[in-house]
Amino acid sequence: MTILIEILFWTSCSLIIYSYAGYPLIPWFLSRRQRQDNSNQSPEDSSPAETGSLPFVSIVIAAYREESVILERLNNLAKLDYPSDKLEILIGCDGNLDLTGELVRSYDDDRVRLVQFEQRRGKSSVLNDCVPQTKGEIIVFSDANTQMDPQCIKQLVKHFQDETIGCVCGQLILEDPVTCNNVDGLYWKYENFLKSCESQLGAVLGVNGALYALRKNLYMPIPSHIINDDFMIGMQVHLAGHRLVYEDAAFAIEESAPSVQAEFQRRTRIGTGAFQSLRYLKGLLNPKHGYIAFAFWSHKVLRWFCPIFMFIALLTNVYLFAHPFYQATLIVQEAFYLMALIGIHFVNGEHHIKLFRVPGMFVQMNYALVIGLFRCMFLQQNGTWERTDRIPSNALPVDDQNVTETDFTPVESETSTTDLTSFSKVESK
Repeated sequence: MTILIEILFWTSCSLIIYSYAGYPLIPWFLSRRQRQDNSNQSPEDSSPAETGSLPFVSIVIAAYREESVILERLNNLAKLDYPSDKLEILIGCDGNLDLTGELVRSYDDDRVRLVQFEQRRGKSSVLNDCVPQTKGEIIVFSDANTQMDPQCIKQLVKHFQDETIGCVCGQLILEDPVTCNNVDGLYWKYENFLKSCESQLGAVLGVNGALYALRKNLYMPIPSHIINDDFMIGMQVHLAGHRLVYEDAAFAIEESAPSVQAEFQRRTRIGTGAFQSLRYLKGLLNPKHGYIAFAFWSHKVLRWFCPIFMFIALLTNVYLFAHPFYQATLIVQEAFYLMALIGIHFVNGEHHIKLFRVPGMFVQMNYALVIGLFRCMFLQQNGTWERTDRIPSNALPVDDQNVTETDFTPVESETSTTDLTSFSKVESK
């Protein structure tokens, strides 16, 4: 019995360490070899395509009660360095609940089109209805509170000269809403590093919802109750047999979460969507997909189940406490969780206690996954959201948090089961 418990302990610890520290070394090593091989061949032209060869691009933004930011967003889009006759902007207004639709309709730019939905439908439904109305061969998805760099569209579309590439993910830079300082945290930089390495292998897993481009003919409608629409859309590219790459020269800026509570709600929502998406993307876990399957298991699935590994590691460690070695490992675990507790409740941004932030963030992130798993199993997701208000201008700055999408709080029905209808089109290649 003791041997079995020891196997469970070491397996759990190994999977945790592998998913966060071991796996990143693999794409780093493989991408480094890939770059060396490419350097021995004819160099690729990384500059944007010539104006005459640029494709027609449709920017699609799903907006819900965005009257406070929509004009600023349209002004930002008007400054894009892209031919006017090859660009259109569709704003899908989810519900006629404020002045968002009227402000878009009155905006003086022929490229801007409003798609007004009188009843709330949810972001996935809005995207499903807007994309067929676009005229572009390339669709760029973004958010209402994002500010794009003028060159970002050119930087995205240059990759589509390669017919094997189906989707390009841009870089999202986070700014404090009060100071406007860059607040990209350690974990956010770590994820961007992984994206860069996986991009060399055509195996980027998911996209930044604030900025990514997709071939229109690869868009497949997603179920209306899907939470992580951007993750689903990006991963469908792999199911279709195309590559998904990352372009850090195409960047956009968003404000970080207005509070620690808002950040935790965002993590919980993404955790719920992660487990929800497994039903539709399970085909990518098949080894026949090669490195894509390996990366999906290592980078995503193992991390999503990391809270279970953490619980098993702690429980088995307690059982093995009679052995002196395992007394030491239990002390290490207790010290880690104590540091996390301090990082969650007492970190105030001073340098001498910043070392508690990583354990605190790690535990919070995995706690959010636990809640996400519970919600996915027992609560029905309907795809609509309650908008979190933007931070007021006189609010105090918060600690640097990582935000990848617009922050919303999910609306859920407290039913005993999740209504997940089959979606064979996504699961089939």
